Amino acid sequence: MEAALFHQVGELARPIRASFETHDERARLFLRIVHDGVDGVGEISPQPRALNGDPGFDDVLDALRGALARLEGVVQREGDLPHWSRVARLGSASPRDNAAYALIEMALLDREMRRDAVLVEDTWAPIGETPWQGTVSILDDEEWKVDQRVQRVRVKCAPGALSAAAQQRLSELAVPVLLDFNCSATRDDEVLELLSSVSRFARVDAVEQPYAVGNVVDHAKLAARLDVALSLDEGVRSLRDLRQIVNYEAATMLCVKPARVGGVANARTLIARAQGAGLRVYLGGFFESPYARRVHRALANSCVIEPSDVGDVAFTSDIDLVPTTTSFGVEPALVSRAGLEPLSLA
Repeated sequence: MEAALFHQVGELARPIRASFETHDERARLFLRIVHDGVDGVGEISPQPRALNGDPGFDDVLDALRGALARLEGVVQREGDLPHWSRVARLGSASPRDNAAYALIEMALLDREMRRDAVLVEDTWAPIGETPWQGTVSILDDEEWKVDQRVQRVRVKCAPGALSAAAQQRLSELAVPVLLDFNCSATRDDEVLELLSSVSRFARVDAVEQPYAVGNVVDHAKLAARLDVALSLDEGVRSLRDLRQIVNYEAATMLCVKPARVGGVANARTLIARAQGAGLRVYLGGFFESPYARRVHRALANSCVIEPSDVGDVAFTSDIDLVPTTTSFGVEPALVSRAGLEPLSLA
């Protein structure tokens, strides 16, 4: 087994301000694994620093080096790479391990489909075309550009009064919004006041993650007071989290992000269990490149009907994709290494 890691920093065409950070660029890790002459590529886009329970870039990089060493040990013992769906079980399920193994899993999944000369639709049969969800912010003065294919808009927000500019931008939206607090609220009144204000200008579908990760009690109390759905995002990392959410009735919607939960295998399981419990589920993302977005779109098409973060994100420049007749139908043009910085795995 050979592994090569590449790093790229992409600059968002329009920065998006959240409650505790501004999304203006995003680092990406591309992992290429070659075994028996067949290669596969995975990608994750970690946050620059640890926040709200998610690991930072350096944390993920450290975890990835250990994860690849464990993967090499499996190959030495078993004589082959493990099946892609086994990868998540090799780690400790810590936030940083989840991200590292999600990267490895995508590379192995891509490789297996290339080896077997199959398309992703043969592995994940689509149930339809998942609607797109866009992302904007009422915390900045950036012009909103919403793709016409977007059927819901995630609006980054925080407690406080709406500016006149925010009111105007909200009133111009033709689709419902999801108010994403990113753990910035401290009491119900803050959420209810902003919900009331926004509802004067736009149709609100849901409130997302107002309180801190793991705070199912306060989320459950708030959910009982809302006349819209309550969604959890940063608080969804494992089946244990899902059980807590269901037991406390802490949400009616969930955002599942593959890199956060340990990869697409875990994401599929979480989605199925949550839907079985009557929850509305959508797929989230971390401002990935068009390659990972294509992977996540294929996953969503097989199991998600809610608007999800599967549309391409606007960057000032981006990686080139090469069409393929197998796997996800495209691959990053990594052979040229254009714009990608090799990283040491030592």
